[in-house]
Amino acid sequence: MEEAQSLERLFEVLASSTRLRLLHALMIKGDPCMGDLAEFVGMKPPAVSNQLRRLVDMGILATRRHGSHIHYRIVDDCITKVLYHGLCLSEETRKYLAGSRP
Repeated sequence: MEEAQSLERLFEVLASSTRLRLLHALMIKGDPCMGDLAEFVGMKPPAVSNQLRRLVDMGILATRRHGSHIHYRIVDDCITKVLYHGLCLSEETRKYLAGSRP
């Protein structure tokens, strides 16, 4: 039961297109600062900062300070695998649904 609830909390955090876009940007950019992420996803820095904080609080991201900038990185490669498999499943589901329609 405890593991199921923990997984539910993780999927609730990942069930946000904004956070998924930020994670994708982190996969591409590596270790960017918040301003670079905001520019990359086309959002205002305060909105990005709020979303990044949720990911940090869940232990998905880690931070490091470089001067006045805070840089973010994905903590565990498992997150990138979850995203990859999620995209794969989404694509397969889309193909299945497209093929099953009369």
